[in-house]
Amino acid sequence: MTRYAIAIAGLLLVTALQNAAQAQQAPAAPLQSIKRTPLQKFDVPGTSYETVIALAEVVPSASIGLHTHSGPESGYVLEGEMVLVVQGQPDKLVKAGESYLVPAGAVHDGKSGPRGAKVIATYIVEKGKPLASPAP
Repeated sequence: MTRYAIAIAGLLLVTALQNAAQAQQAPAAPLQSIKRTPLQKFDVPGTSYETVIALAEVVPSASIGLHTHSGPESGYVLEGEMVLVVQGQPDKLVKAGESYLVPAGAVHDGKSGPRGAKVIATYIVEKGKPLASPAP
């Protein structure tokens, strides 16, 4: 092998090692603060709405982020606690064994406590619309 070929091979090896090191140092994708697992879905008779019952799991000490639903949301906290923040209403601490209601279209957020929160949530939403949308 010529010195030129060895130099090129060495340069390629160094570049490959640098790229591998940078890939390992790249920031991890942000964790999703809420996981919604649909449990049941059915039409609301005579309307353009459907009901979605879901298990919503919020990681500890996290904010879901301001969002809306096209219809009302109600929920029952199974485990943990969260502060429900609905614009135009006082913040409400909701603990295990308690329930809540968010009016249709209301901009709201949920902030979990140090143990997170697990909620059975019922969403009544327009068919074909997303379950939740980021608040404008």
